[in-house]
This record gives sequence, structure tokens and C-alpha cells, in this order.
Amino acid sequence: MCIRDSAVFSATFGDVLDMFVLDALSDDPGDVSFNNVSDWSLEGDAFERLCLAIDEFGDIDFADIDFIGSDPDNVVELLSALADSQMFDGPEGYLFGDFFYDQLMTSLSSGSSEYDVISMDVVWAGEFAAAGFISPIDMNMYKDGLQKNLYNAGSMTAGSYMGKQYTLPYFPDLGLLFFRSDIVSATDAAKLVTGNYTYDDLHNMAKNYKGRRGTTDGFVFQAKQYEGLTCNVTEFTGGLIDIKAGLETMKKFVTSDFVPKDILNYTEAETHNSFINGKSVFARNWPYQYGMLADAPVKTYQVGIAPLPKGSTVGGWLLGINKNSKNAEGAWEFIKYTSGWTGQMIMSRKGAYLPGYNYLLTDERVENPLLSYEGLQNAMKATISRPISASYSKVSDTIQVNVHKYLSGGQDLNTTVTNINNALR
Repeated sequence: MCIRDSAVFSATFGDVLDMFVLDALSDDPGDVSFNNVSDWSLEGDAFERLCLAIDEFGDIDFADIDFIGSDPDNVVELLSALADSQMFDGPEGYLFGDFFYDQLMTSLSSGSSEYDVISMDVVWAGEFAAAGFISPIDMNMYKDGLQKNLYNAGSMTAGSYMGKQYTLPYFPDLGLLFFRSDIVSATDAAKLVTGNYTYDDLHNMAKNYKGRRGTTDGFVFQAKQYEGLTCNVTEFTGGLIDIKAGLETMKKFVTSDFVPKDILNYTEAETHNSFINGKSVFARNWPYQYGMLADAPVKTYQVGIAPLPKGSTVGGWLLGINKNSKNAEGAWEFIKYTSGWTGQMIMSRKGAYLPGYNYLLTDERVENPLLSYEGLQNAMKATISRPISASYSKVSDTIQVNVHKYLSGGQDLNTTVTNINNALR
């Protein structure tokens, strides 16, 4: 059901909204795309058609968020509808993938001003900033009295390049340690929840608890050669700070007798299947896994959540301003609103996304069951970013290829570390 919310906007904000236009809604409500540019605003029955499309068809493909129509209430309604649609859901990235990236690159590299506000994966921000596609927002934040500590730390780091801030969080995602609270002792569980433990501690727990209550594995995580491996490497190395020690620890896990023999082929899918079906005691995965427990053999009351020992890799999406936008002031107003208290409340309540605005982490009105977990709260305070790079895809590929070779026994540790360090320079 498309949600009708109301909110109070200042007159100034209402005025700047007149500068925005929502791109593209096809005549067929089942074929919705924000990829076309057809100067369409939220007036008349247009918003009702959009709601119908979202209600009927959840998979909506959009390549920008450069809206809005002439009515400020439409911003709230559209944001609610987008959040309510759950269009970002998915264990391996959110419905957009390479097509969305290519769509943006085609537009931005041509110097187009068709998009005002750019929605981007956290790992794209460095590339977009380096290329001059998006504008720094430091002065905007200064003028409006916005401090970086208002927002998720990992998301802010991901949107920072060469000492300047380019983005605010649209919504964050993060790696978590899920564990069987009906297996792990109360003492160990309490230690895990604080985040004050090491990977050696986790190794010992996984070895100790494996086999209890029908489990076959102590710990599962993502070790296949793909982006998920980069995320896990980031966590094991504490943000790629101590690469050698972190990779040695990973190898210790991979070669243990408490992980699946085919762990080097594990993605998020294999991980969640193992955990929700009661095969593993511990699992590193994203928050979406929690939502799968409702209809799974393992239930929520049997599960605890903890931060990862050296920090949780941040995922999710960011919002920035197109460098060539003709509506930069209005774009900033929208980003400020969407990333602030009210916008994040809408995203959290209607879409069940984790808030990137820190004050909402303890606001009971969010009504997100994940936020009732102390371990989740602590994990949100300890998010870390993957490498911020003008060539992130190349850096990530180097990490994936070299680490997978090392973990599989095809390459020595020193060569692996050297190759990664060279890629990070």
C-alpha cells in the first residue's frame, strides 16, 4: 500500500522545490523507469499513478533522485513510497547493479545537468568526486551547522575524498555477526555484543560451539572471489590497516575444521542458507538476513547480533549534488532533508532501512526490531569504509583476486600483501 504521510516544510524549502522535476513515468504503470528524462512533475494524478506502480510492481529501476514537483508534501509521499516499495532489498547489492552505474556514468561524463541529486553506491563516491562529477558539500554543511558526527561514520568516510565531504547518507548497510544465542553461553554472548573481542576469540568460540544443537559449522562468511570478499577483507584487516595480520587470520579460519570445505565459494546466499537452516553457529552477513528468520527453522529468539571485531564494512547508498546541476541550492535542501531526522524517519519506518542519522538509532518511533539489539547499535557506531579510490573497481578486483589466490594456496602472503598495497597507493 502506498503510504500517505505529511510533514512540515519551511516556506523556503517549499520554494526551492519548485525548481525540481521528477524524471519519467511511463504510461504503463507496470513499466516504471526513472532513467528517461521527460520533465514530469508530481501534479494531478501523476503521483497516484506512481503509487499504483509501486504497489503493483516492486522492482522499480531508477537512476537518479532528481525530483520533485511543486508541492512539498509530494516529497514526503514520494520518499515514503520509494521506501515502502523495498526496491533496494537484495543480498548482493540492491536491484541496480552495473546498469545503474553505467547509466550515471554516461550522463555525468557528458557534463549533463539532467540529474540534480545523485544516488550512488558507497563505493562510487570516490570515483565520482575524483572525476569532478559531484560537488563538495562542506560549505553547505558549515552554513547549516551540520556536523559530520550527526551521520553514520562509515557512510561519511565513504563520501569523503581528498579531505572534502561530497555526500550524506541515503541509507547505510553494514556487516554483522549473527550468532545462535541458544547455543552461545550468556558470558560469551555478552562479550560479543560489546564488540570487545578479537577474531581469535571468535575462532575459539566457533571451534568450541560447532556441533551443538545439530550445527555442522562453527562460522560462515563470504570468501568467494567477488565484491563480498573485499568487504570481508576490509573487516578482517580493520579497514585495510593491518593487511598482513588480517589475511593470516582469514587463512586460519579458511583452513580450520569448523568452516565448510567449500567456504571459498561462499557468497551471501550460501551464508544465509547455512545460518537460517540451523547449520552454523556464527555467520557474517548483512542485516537482510534477520528478515529471513520469520519463516526459517531458526527463529529470531534464537539469534543474537554483534559487531565484528575490527569494525563492520559499510554498504548502502549516498546522496550527492551533480557538479553541473542548475538547481544546486534546491538539491542541497533535498539532500539535507532526506538525510536528516524527518527524511531518515520516513526511510526507516516505511522501508525498514537502518537510519544514517545517528539520533534515530535510539528513537523508539523508528520501530525497527533490529535497533532493539545492543549489538546492532554498537556495530552502527563502528562502521568502516572500503577503499576510497578514483578507481575503486580496479582496487577491489586486485584485492579479490590476490586474496582468493592466497586463501586457496595459490599465492604466498608477502606477494599478496605487496600487490594489495600497490593497488591502494
